[in-house]
Amino acid sequence: MPSAGMRQCIRDVSVYLVFLIFISTLGPLQFGFHLSELNAPQDVITCKQTTVANDVASQPDSSLPQCIPMTEAEFAALSSMFVLGGFLGAITAGPISTSYGRLLAMRLTSVFFVLGSALEALAGNTLIMSIGRFLAGVGAGASTVIVPLYISEVAPPKERGLFGSLTQVTINSGILITQTLGYFLSKGSLWRIILGVGACIGLVQGFGLCFVPESPAWLAVHKNPQVAIRTLQRIRGKDSSIEEEIDGLYGAKGNAEEERLLSSVDGDTTPTPRRQSATSIKSQKSTPNVGFFQVVRDPLYQPAIIAVIGIMFAQQFCGINSIMMYSVSLLSGVLPYSSAGVTILISIVNLVTTIACAPLADKIGRKACLLLSISGMGTMSTLLAISLRMEIKVLSAISVLGFVAFFATGLGPVPFMMASELVGQEAVGATQSWCLGANYVATYIVAQFFPILNTWLNDRFGGKGWAFFGFAVLAALSFLFVGWWVPETKGKKDPDEVWGRTSRLD
Repeated sequence: MPSAGMRQCIRDVSVYLVFLIFISTLGPLQFGFHLSELNAPQDVITCKQTTVANDVASQPDSSLPQCIPMTEAEFAALSSMFVLGGFLGAITAGPISTSYGRLLAMRLTSVFFVLGSALEALAGNTLIMSIGRFLAGVGAGASTVIVPLYISEVAPPKERGLFGSLTQVTINSGILITQTLGYFLSKGSLWRIILGVGACIGLVQGFGLCFVPESPAWLAVHKNPQVAIRTLQRIRGKDSSIEEEIDGLYGAKGNAEEERLLSSVDGDTTPTPRRQSATSIKSQKSTPNVGFFQVVRDPLYQPAIIAVIGIMFAQQFCGINSIMMYSVSLLSGVLPYSSAGVTILISIVNLVTTIACAPLADKIGRKACLLLSISGMGTMSTLLAISLRMEIKVLSAISVLGFVAFFATGLGPVPFMMASELVGQEAVGATQSWCLGANYVATYIVAQFFPILNTWLNDRFGGKGWAFFGFAVLAALSFLFVGWWVPETKGKKDPDEVWGRTSRLD
């Protein structure tokens, strides 16, 4: 039976790991928060509510007006600034985190969150608010690249799928938080509180990151391997065995190398004929960083880049943002709730299902989760199209909730998880950037053209729901792509095993 001291150590390790995960995932939470922060208070912010507009007219010299008059086009441009900032953050975060470390990159995102949110909350015109949205977008886009990578490198190997799913859980939590705040604060000048909460979260994240260590995997490749080992041991606890993780970090091939690494934990660094120096290990195992464009040109990484881009396009082209961004207008009259109530209900279903399905990727595999998710969303898209065409309200409601639930089983969390498992450490940063870059491009396409295409199809063929037949077809194509091209990564030691090839010697 373990001693009281050992039980305390285990408890401390668990608390410390939870702390690391909590602080790091505040970044993805901010992504969800800022993504939907303008949804509920849109009419208040843009002076569409008559009482607010009249109040502003009576206080023309107010430094912080209760609302900011803007047209639909101006509001659309304001909203899209977050996507543009997110795209910039996504494509630059990978190289920065690879060259300078995950920790520094996460600290930079907290600065962007604080500055962006403060500008939004204190904005007196559209330009200042747009700049704030853009800065917050940079931090959010970068976080969705860096945080899944960091979590995969500090989480215990057998639970990486579970911990990896927390990225999507916290994104959904951010959406739910801002929708709930919007439900209560979308009046008068209170909408500024909604936007200001982002700055508060950014401050908490920045302070917490002062107590978070660098990724052991990054330290092993770019710094002293002994520092990486000590950091890993600190995360796991001094009484925990890290032998298998060391083997995974360095790809150790023999007992001599393993002995050297393990002995360094106890401070024994005396070279022996059977022990290599840390510098020797580093020089043998390190591979030069692979850049954003180089990873596409190198045949070794091309299959992985095709896979992550395809998965990200599948995530968006199966139609999730047609529901998450346009549910208020799409479901008007379908459910016996207000538009804000419908949005909160969908957010709750998304969050609960994501949490419930978190262990699924480690149980049945990443690829199986993707195929289950895509097939379910395709089925729900078909049912939703039929129910909208035939005006069956109950079936419409069930289809929408099922649609969101199936998204949470695979297409939500798994793509972010797999992006760091399909390539070696030297190319993870660049691959994550391509992954998120593809996500933002696909998100923009759906967000920009779904309303136009939906209206055109409904006018052309009559009735409603035609666009969801299109999403069902895209889901079928996505199913074929994942089944044919994307490999399973669960239980695989390294990218060579994932792709079924021999190790690269250079």
